[in-house]
Amino acid sequence: MISVSNLSLRYGKRTLFEDVNLKFTHGNCYGVIGANGAGKSTFLKILSGEVNQTSGHVSFTPGERMAVLKQDHHEFDDYTVIETVMMGHKELFDIMKEKDAIYAKEDFTDKDGERAGELENRFAEMDGWNMESNAATMLSNLGIKEDQHFKTLKEIDGKQKVRVLLAQALFGNPDILLLDEPTNDLDIDTIAWLENFLADYQSIVLVVSHDRHFLDAVCTHIVDIDFSKMNIYSGNYTFWYESSQLALKQRSDQNKKLEDKVKELQEFIQRFSANASKSKQATSRKKALDKIDLTEIKPSSRKYPAILFNNLGREAGDQILQVENLSKSAHGEVLFKNVNFMVNKGDKIAVISQNSLATTAFYQVLTGRDADYTGDFKYGVTINVADIPNDNSDYFNGKDMNLVDWLREYSDTDKDEQFVRSFLGRMLFSGEEVLKNCKVLSGGEKMRCMFSQMMLKHPNLLMFDEPTNHLDLESITALNNGLKDFKGTALFTSRDHALTESVATRVIELTPKGSIDRMMSYDDYINSEEIAALRAEMYK
Repeated sequence: MISVSNLSLRYGKRTLFEDVNLKFTHGNCYGVIGANGAGKSTFLKILSGEVNQTSGHVSFTPGERMAVLKQDHHEFDDYTVIETVMMGHKELFDIMKEKDAIYAKEDFTDKDGERAGELENRFAEMDGWNMESNAATMLSNLGIKEDQHFKTLKEIDGKQKVRVLLAQALFGNPDILLLDEPTNDLDIDTIAWLENFLADYQSIVLVVSHDRHFLDAVCTHIVDIDFSKMNIYSGNYTFWYESSQLALKQRSDQNKKLEDKVKELQEFIQRFSANASKSKQATSRKKALDKIDLTEIKPSSRKYPAILFNNLGREAGDQILQVENLSKSAHGEVLFKNVNFMVNKGDKIAVISQNSLATTAFYQVLTGRDADYTGDFKYGVTINVADIPNDNSDYFNGKDMNLVDWLREYSDTDKDEQFVRSFLGRMLFSGEEVLKNCKVLSGGEKMRCMFSQMMLKHPNLLMFDEPTNHLDLESITALNNGLKDFKGTALFTSRDHALTESVATRVIELTPKGSIDRMMSYDDYINSEEIAALRAEMYK
């Protein structure tokens, strides 16, 4: 068990946590959520001892081994991949190193022999003889091929390093596992493996993630950081979100009787629990939901931006976009070739590829930013496109102005300050915040500005290349809802599994040998054996 008592953390006048009291118990996975800057990563660092709290204390059951997903990607540059993973179990690794050092001595004494015997016994008890093969299996499960295992970390690329450090954290089944954004730079198959691994994990896991599909798959509880307080709620992220929204709706409904509200909450829990029991999610979550106390469900004080695209301006005709034999290469590499499709009115198309450079190049071509391609594409005469590129820095570089003046540049009709402020207000920029200079915006704030200028255009065709980058969970959820409700047509690429699955009605995959185009949901697409065989052929 982990017990947190009267924990507070202050930086000068700023209070991050105040009088936090929590208990984390065996067999549960806790998703830590909160707005950007709320202190999610800092809380994990307090538990791991990297950051000291101002007051209060954290205690652990004696003898528990903790593992942390390391964030410094250069810490192990001089070690081999396999060694780095084995170092995840520090005690076992240290025993192995001491044992090897004794055997390497030229003047081997009786005392050395006794010590070596003690170490051998301890090594065997801890399953040390299977240490290297277990590390190799973990690496293979995370997509690191055998020929990489004896390279040093500085010899492999950044995406592979992330997997090695994740293998290190998971190695040897630690009693407490702290994971900060573990799905970053992982592909769908590796994330699915990690989801299954954690759903069956019987120790304590705390995870910070912006991936709602992942949080839903692995979490038995949600730890919500809000206004320097922390509360634990039973259920996964979607249960927390939907139940807190229901409680918020009930609070504003003064006419509904108390017993009707209780019944509505009970029915919601039963529905959710029934769905959860059919999936691969941990059974402990179902048990937690079955005995939940209704007073646990509280209205959320979270503010969600209003990402609303339905003021379409001109209605689109039937001719949306026709793409013919479109091909693009860069630096001698074929990104996509002979891509042909016609966009239907109302399509919500997930554009995917194993190579993220291919999807970004595809949008650069379609938006006129890149003229170096072969083939052709044509928009219908009624189409008004708005897009958000993968890199939005061109919109902000060299702009020394406040947000009102920045957004005013994108308003073709009404340049009135109140009108422009209303669009910034929807993105949670209020009061003096709208006078902030463009040069000091965070990545998330820039994205919210991009949504504001997009809504100003009243588009009937939307294009997004990785729009959830830098966004907090509230903004991702708002974007997800906005895209689902959008009455027009959209092409988008997103690593957010939940968004892609809930929005896409069609999937187009770009490959070096052509494209795959299917009218189906994202989950059906990635789980289809027929498509898996086709993909293997087209990427070969």
